[in-house]
Amino acid sequence: MNVCGLIVEYNPFHNGHAYHIDQAREIANADYVIAVMSGSFLQRGEPAIMDKFHRASAALSAGVDIVVELPYVYAVQSSELFAKGSVQTLHELGINRICFGSESGDIQAFTKAYHEFTENQNQFQLQVKQSLKEGLSFPEASRTAYELIGLTSKEMDLSKPNNILGFSYVRTIFENNLPIEPLTIKRINSNYHDTEITSPIASATSIRKQIFEAQTSLTDLKFTMPSSTLVELDAYQIKAGLLHSWEEYFPFLQYRVLTMPTDELASIHGVVEGMEHRIKKTAKEARTFYDWVDRMKTKRYTWTRIQRIFVHLLTNTKKTEIEYFTTLPSVPYVRLLGFTRRGREYINTIKKQLNVPLYSKLSRNIHPMLEIEERASNAYYSIIPTLKRIELQKQELIGPVLHT
Repeated sequence: MNVCGLIVEYNPFHNGHAYHIDQAREIANADYVIAVMSGSFLQRGEPAIMDKFHRASAALSAGVDIVVELPYVYAVQSSELFAKGSVQTLHELGINRICFGSESGDIQAFTKAYHEFTENQNQFQLQVKQSLKEGLSFPEASRTAYELIGLTSKEMDLSKPNNILGFSYVRTIFENNLPIEPLTIKRINSNYHDTEITSPIASATSIRKQIFEAQTSLTDLKFTMPSSTLVELDAYQIKAGLLHSWEEYFPFLQYRVLTMPTDELASIHGVVEGMEHRIKKTAKEARTFYDWVDRMKTKRYTWTRIQRIFVHLLTNTKKTEIEYFTTLPSVPYVRLLGFTRRGREYINTIKKQLNVPLYSKLSRNIHPMLEIEERASNAYYSIIPTLKRIELQKQELIGPVLHT
């Protein structure tokens, strides 16, 4: 069997994602397509616009056979850890190909870049350290180092967001000698950070901007998304009374920072180099979430890095927890979020061959990493009125979405 893995967030699922699924199935000659998806909070440190079960349902409607959850400890992280958790989760499910979107669109360029990187890794690390000492952020320090060793060329530009993630996937595959063939398709029409909608294949960033800033109705955005996404967004908005954005969490986060001891704040993952004092000071002055991030942001500490810190604050995730779980040799379990009937057939075929437990719902005493997942889920739903929140959280105990 050819089983193709996708690494996704679907925030929300749009036409570009549908194109990715169709292309991946074709070029991988895939019998099954499995997506590993971030849960409540995303790689760049943001709450998902709707919960993971509704996002999984939209993906299943559009052609994915199985959706599994990327554990929180890998999801809200740098590209290296995000890739490690994603690729290893898919490997545990027996996939033999991974297809990702990139600005490059040329898998040979990624392979070549990996070999050039390994040959110049010492030079790369020295340049990163030097740039960090000069006050650059880690992304900027990495970009400078990639440029030094010739990896910001037109052929393979590792200053581009999807290229960076794709390169991390390829590194994870090669460095762990995984029996996975990497494949890529070229991102079309819109770039990752585009904030304006100019075609039916628009970036998720631009779609969210229209929803939250321009107050555009979901109906007016229907040309950018499959109808199944609109159904899920509308259903979730009715059930929850809202779509999730950072501003909804601002009062909770501000209260938490203002009332917690400074030494406890310093124990939160991502809070380093005395940042706890800056977080405390700016919390007293901030008027909105984005005003707070803007007050926090420096040349060294990027918007994304600060957002990730705020996610870890919201979920009370400690440095010690992340350090322990991310040093494990592989992911300790796989958690199902949803599947089609074909997807269930595949699971039934392979489940006896799995090397890690396959979980379908949260329950007590199954794995300590899932305790962090439960905290993340509680934090995510905390902004929703009690009765609506209780109803939505039942899905954590019911198990995967079945798409018929």
